[in-house]
This record gives sequence, structure tokens and C-alpha cells, in this order.
Amino acid sequence: MKKILNTLILAVFVIVSILVSYWLGQQAYSWMPAQGTAEAKRVDGLFSFLVTLGTFIFLGIVGLIMYSILTCRASEGDFSDARPDRGNPKLEALWTGIPILLVLWIAAQNFSIYQQIDIQGLTPIVHLHIPSATEPADAATIVNNNAKPVSEQIEVVAKQWSWTFRYPARNVTSTELHLPVNQSASLAMRSEDVIHGFYVPEFRLKQDIIPNRIITFTVTPLREGKYRLHDSHFSGTYFATMTADVYIESPEAYTQWLAQAAARKPAPAKNQAVAEYARRQEYGFKSNWPSVAPAKPPIVNYSS
Repeated sequence: MKKILNTLILAVFVIVSILVSYWLGQQAYSWMPAQGTAEAKRVDGLFSFLVTLGTFIFLGIVGLIMYSILTCRASEGDFSDARPDRGNPKLEALWTGIPILLVLWIAAQNFSIYQQIDIQGLTPIVHLHIPSATEPADAATIVNNNAKPVSEQIEVVAKQWSWTFRYPARNVTSTELHLPVNQSASLAMRSEDVIHGFYVPEFRLKQDIIPNRIITFTVTPLREGKYRLHDSHFSGTYFATMTADVYIESPEAYTQWLAQAAARKPAPAKNQAVAEYARRQEYGFKSNWPSVAPAKPPIVNYSS
């Protein structure tokens, strides 16, 4: 009778643990910012699974400890050792095989997500198109024979302390990143000075931008709206000012914005880092912390 009762209690505990773990895993979706891309959905799905799995393991360990405390206590004055239980092949195969399968499955899901994002650039697979006299000086078109087919190709240039985005199809440059919804876009990123980090929380993507490298990745926006791009690496005194607006909009609005931007005459963009540095020099503010002068503001058709 006691054995049946213990089995029933164990079954109830396992069922409750599964339900609680699943519930907490679903709650994990609300811990993140809104999903802006298809890749973000994959990342959140994997994160939810890890939360569910971690909760189930935690409850199982805590439950086993509490069960042992309540039911396996030695009587007062009993200092004898318990019977050793070694060499159980079935148990050892179970607690070795299950973690191996879980780790392999998680690794496969991570690899699949990276394949979807299609990050490239750490191998010599790209070359630069040298701009003509009628093109901007920084118009370096990336040619990548291994890239997946996309609807838009956009170049991203990072420097201390500004973001510049170039749309080669329309020869438009901007300090804002515009992306058409439900269409894949390839972002080719390069740095002109130090390491920067491309980070949009709603994209679930933080990609390092390394000097002397061109790194490309693919995103598929799913949710229209305005987002914020941050530099995730400390890149110097004014790195906190290195932000940019990201707009995901309908294809019609995206095409209209490109036409509007193309009609504008290129001009130096407003740059907060340059303005703060100039103010510092004007008032003769001195600090024991060395700094570098910000790069000149980029020449763009469209500025925030």
C-alpha cells in the first residue's frame, strides 16, 4: 500500500512539475521585447524551451530533496550507513543519454537559427566594387556569391560615433535604417575604426562589426514599427550617442521613402558626438580621461 501511495504521489508531482514548467516557459515570451523579425521568433522559441527545461529540472531536484528529507530520515541515534548502490547500468545510461540528446538537440536548433540568419564575413568570400566618380566615396558595394536571395541589400557603416546606411539600388544614404516588412534583407556591415556592435533588441541579434572585415547577415522583418539600434560595444567617449532609428514599414511606404530620400541633395548629417565634442573644445573643458575626436559627420541624403 505504501509503495502504491508513493508511486501516486510521484506521478502527481511529475504532472504538476510539467504543467508549471510549461506555464513558466510560455511566460518567458513576455520577458523579451516585441518580436520584430522571423529570426526573433526562432530565438524566443528556443529560449522558452530552455526555461521550461530548466524549471522542470529545478523542480525535480528540489522535489527529490524535499521527498528525501520527509521520508528517508534516519531515526534518532541511528548512525549506520545506508546500503551502497553502485553499478546500475540502466540508471547510468539514462542520466548520461538524456543530457547528451538534449544538448545535441539544442546545438542543432542554434545551428539552424544561425543558418537562417546566414551570417557570413569571417572568411574571404567577398570583394569590393570600387565606386565611380559619380558615386559617394564610401560606396563600397559588397559582392557575395554565397549569399541567400534577398529582396534588399543594404550596407551598414559604423564609425566613431555614427551609423550610415546605404541602399545601392537607389544610391541613397541615410542615418536611419528602413526595412520592408515580410521581405528578407541582407545587411553588409563594416567598421571604419574600432570594433562596434549592431544590436536591435527586437531582432534578438547582436553582431560584432570588426575592422577590415565585411560581415553580412539576413533578417526578415515581420512587425511594422519604429525600433532603436544601439552600439553594443564600448567604442569610446561618446559611444552612448551612437544610436539610430530603425523603421520596419510596408513595401509601399518603403518605396516611397526611398524615392523621397533620393530626391534630396546629400549633406552632412546631424551628429550628437560631434556637437558635444565641439562644445567641449569651445568651453575649454579639460579631463584626465583621454579621448579622440569624433569622425566627421557622414554625408547622407536623409538624416534623422
